[in-house]
Amino acid sequence: MPEWKEICRIEDIPVLGARRVARDQGLDVAIFRNEADEVFALLDRCPHKGGPLSQGIVFGSSVACPLHNWTIGLCDGQASSPDEGCTPRFEVKLNMGSVFLKSDELLGHAIELTRPVAGPVTRKGT
Repeated sequence: MPEWKEICRIEDIPVLGARRVARDQGLDVAIFRNEADEVFALLDRCPHKGGPLSQGIVFGSSVACPLHNWTIGLCDGQASSPDEGCTPRFEVKLNMGSVFLKSDELLGHAIELTRPVAGPVTRKGT
């Protein structure tokens, strides 16, 4: 039986917004709340260029990445066509107004993923 970790109260997540959950290893998890008070959790990383999804605009059951406006499904982390890619999702449980995430997912799910590092382009032979 999975163990769940209480993260926050649902009202701690802004409507049509997100809250970040830091982890000891790996990228943060973004917890989203839509206008219907549905709560979703994804790795805080767009599958395109690694943008912080927690800073995106939530609409319906999607979030728009703040960098290049890719639409990512909150239910499955899947980019909307014609874009391709997926960001890992985390299971969420609501109980009496509290938001819970699975403890084992927080500890080990998608910890190997990182953000792309921006920097100067180097050319071979120059």
